[in-house]
Amino acid sequence: MTGTRATSEAARPIGAGHIEKLIDEFAALSEPGTGVTRLGYSALEREAHAVFARELSALGLTVWTDTAGNTVAELPGRVEGAPAIGTGSHLDSVPQAGRFDGIAGVCAAIEAARAVVSSGWRPRATWRFVAFAAEEGARFGQACNGSRAAAGIVSPPQLDALADAHGVTMTEAMRAVGLEPGRIAESRWNSEEWLAFIELHIEQGTVLEASDTVIGVVDAISGSTRLLVRLDGVASHTGGTPMHQRQDALVAAAECVLLCERVATDATHHGTRVTVGRLDVHPGSITTIPGRVAFTIDVRDFDSARQRRTAHLLDDRFRQICAERGVGIDTTIIGDTSPVILPVDLVDTIVRAARDLDLPYRLLSSGASHDSQQISRITRTGMIFVPSVGGLSHVPEETTSFADIARGTDVLVRAMAAVDAEWGALA
Repeated sequence: MTGTRATSEAARPIGAGHIEKLIDEFAALSEPGTGVTRLGYSALEREAHAVFARELSALGLTVWTDTAGNTVAELPGRVEGAPAIGTGSHLDSVPQAGRFDGIAGVCAAIEAARAVVSSGWRPRATWRFVAFAAEEGARFGQACNGSRAAAGIVSPPQLDALADAHGVTMTEAMRAVGLEPGRIAESRWNSEEWLAFIELHIEQGTVLEASDTVIGVVDAISGSTRLLVRLDGVASHTGGTPMHQRQDALVAAAECVLLCERVATDATHHGTRVTVGRLDVHPGSITTIPGRVAFTIDVRDFDSARQRRTAHLLDDRFRQICAERGVGIDTTIIGDTSPVILPVDLVDTIVRAARDLDLPYRLLSSGASHDSQQISRITRTGMIFVPSVGGLSHVPEETTSFADIARGTDVLVRAMAAVDAEWGALA
């Protein structure tokens, strides 16, 4: 079978109906309250992985879960021992999230597998479909934990050092859901077993919607440096302590937060984004001066050197602010990922797939982190974006058209089949 014919055989149109049912089923696996809350390494996340495993097992694929909690399904190729072409995303969420972040890519993986199996076409290479564990950094501060393990950059001591707001370490959380964090090195992927990995994801921005474009072909992914900053002042009575004698940790923190905005918007930081996403105040009493404050900083940039310089600059300036106010400070790096430029040949493959399907597309960069960023350490990686309504994400109002996810999945299958055909021709 020629490469062109193989691609068309694999890439039959994807329907939106089953995607909608899957997303509804995943959304129901949530803590009570507004939106979807399904944190990494929770029982609910494992239930979602079980749904993924059920769907792929029903298609006749071999399914397993590795020591990091990633669930993988494999469709063997016609060539024995052939390397793998993969796709997938994550199933955990931030608190009070929407239904589509990560889940759209997992549903696309399921539907891609369904399309290939139902077509009767069998790829030359091995195809793998992946649901990554604990991609969101909302619980432990570090993002892309399952894919970091697959990339071989996680060790048991690092899992012990990361804890959630309740003091539960990642090691403890993993054990509580039946995983084996002490064996996490076994979840590392072998680069020699892989040809490429392509992830479908919602855009989480407004570029596609504003330009009336269906497909985003990602050419770069932003880096992120995350800091945990702890300030120690003196807690005392709000009425008994004169203003000039105070060591108010919250006032110092407020100066630090405003500094973040000033730095990110100055002339030397065009494209830098700095966010304080969490601020915890103790003792939290209306009649007590805050004695201790902890807050997080997320520095994102497409310029790796500037990303790290900005984090160091903020740390230095925070220390000056605290010294002037008599407040102690301790800063810890809780996450650091470099930006990634995605390979041009795979970008071109996705572009050709969109063109073949007569779908409007455009190149764009991703300001958000993704599992593909870590997997790029192992193999060539590409990303497909589908539009986010109003650009909203990480909120209950997050919305993407099921039809757009289906169209994105059409592009995904065609691109994977093209990679398969190219490898087959070379082999």
